[in-house]
Amino acid sequence: MQRNRRPLNPEHQETHLPMGGMIRRRMKRLFAILGGLLLVQVLIIWAVEDLELFEAAWLTMTTLVTVGYGDYAPQTMIGRFSTIVLMFITSITLLTLIVSDYIEYRFYRRERILSGRWTYKMNDHIIIINTPQHGGDQYFMRFASQIRAIPGYQTIPIMILTRQFPMGLPTELSDIGVVHYHGAGFDPEALKAVHAGSARHIIVLAADEADASSDSLTFDIAHRLTELNLGNHTIVECVNDENRGRFKALGVRTTIRPVRTYPEIMVRSVVAPGSEKVLEDLFNYEHDHPHRYDLTLDDLNWADIVSALVRHGIGTALAYIDNDNEVICHPPTNEEIEGKGLIVLVKSAETPEVSVVEEALERYRAFLKQWRAHAAARETGEAEEPAKNNSTR
Repeated sequence: MQRNRRPLNPEHQETHLPMGGMIRRRMKRLFAILGGLLLVQVLIIWAVEDLELFEAAWLTMTTLVTVGYGDYAPQTMIGRFSTIVLMFITSITLLTLIVSDYIEYRFYRRERILSGRWTYKMNDHIIIINTPQHGGDQYFMRFASQIRAIPGYQTIPIMILTRQFPMGLPTELSDIGVVHYHGAGFDPEALKAVHAGSARHIIVLAADEADASSDSLTFDIAHRLTELNLGNHTIVECVNDENRGRFKALGVRTTIRPVRTYPEIMVRSVVAPGSEKVLEDLFNYEHDHPHRYDLTLDDLNWADIVSALVRHGIGTALAYIDNDNEVICHPPTNEEIEGKGLIVLVKSAETPEVSVVEEALERYRAFLKQWRAHAAARETGEAEEPAKNNSTR
C-alpha cells in the first residue's frame, strides 16, 4: 500500500479483527440500509403514482437493477425526485458496494482456504495431526482412498492439521475433499478450529518417523487431547516402543509404529481397533511372523488344514501356494486344496520345521479316516437296528 493512501475500506486497518467477519457485518449493514430505501421508494411510488402496490414494487426493483423495461415510469414530480435520490444515487450505489464486498469476500475466503486458515463447520470427521517428512501427499492420498472404500466411511470428511502446505494442498487431495488447517496439534486454538471435540477419529502422526525424540511432541499433543476427554478417539504413532506405556497410561485408544509405506495399517487401526497389532506383528520377527513351508497339498480342504495346525500348536494358516506359484489367501473352506506350499503365522521363538507340519497333517488325515469309519459304522448300525426289530416282530 502506498504511503498516505487510504485503504479501500477503513476497517481494513483493524488487523486485530477477522477480515471475514468485518466484511460479512458490513454486507449485512448495507443490505439493511438498501432494504429500508427500497421500502420507502415503494411506498412513495404507491402513494403518489397511479399504480398498485405490486406495480410500485415492480417499478422499484427494475430501476434498482437498471433493467428498464419501460412498462411503468414515474409521472409525478415527487415520484421522479424520489427515484433520482433514493434509487439512482443511493440504492444503486449501495448495490454496487454489496456486489463488490461479496467478490472481496470470495477472494478472501479462497485465500484463507489455500493458506489453511479457513475454519470449516465439521462434525463426525477424521482429523490427522502432523504430516510425514517425505511423501506426505501420497500418504494422505492412499489413506483417503483406503478409508473411503470402507462401508460407512465413503463420505467422511478428512481434515489435516499441519504447518505444511502453506501454498495450499495438492490438487489431488483437494479434488477428493481433503482440507487442511494451518496450525499445530499442541495449540488449543488450532484444536478448537478443527472441531476436535466433534471428531470421530483423531490421528497423531509422528513428526519424524525416524527420530525417537518426536515422541515427546506426540505425547504433548496426546496429553492435550486426553485433557479434552478425547483419548478414546485418538490414535498415535510411537517411534520408540518403550514409550508405548506412557501413551497407554494417558488413555490413548491405539498406539502404532510409524509405517509410511503402508497407510492401510493406520486405516485398519481406525476402523477395526486391535487389528493393527496383528498387522504390526506381520512386519517384525520378535513375536510372530509368517513362515513359508514347502510341502505337497492334495487331499485336505482348507478347514482341515487350519484345524490340523491349530490342534498341534503349530500356528495359524494364512494362505497356500498353488501349483502355479500363486498365493491364495482365504480360500473356500470346504474345497480340496491342491498346492505345494503353506504360509503359516508361527511363533518366532519356536518356529516348527516342515517335518512337524507334515506330521501334523498326516495325523489329521489319520484322524479323519478313523472318524469317517466310525461315522459309517454308526450309520450302518442304525440302519440294521430297525431291520432287526422288524424281523423279530
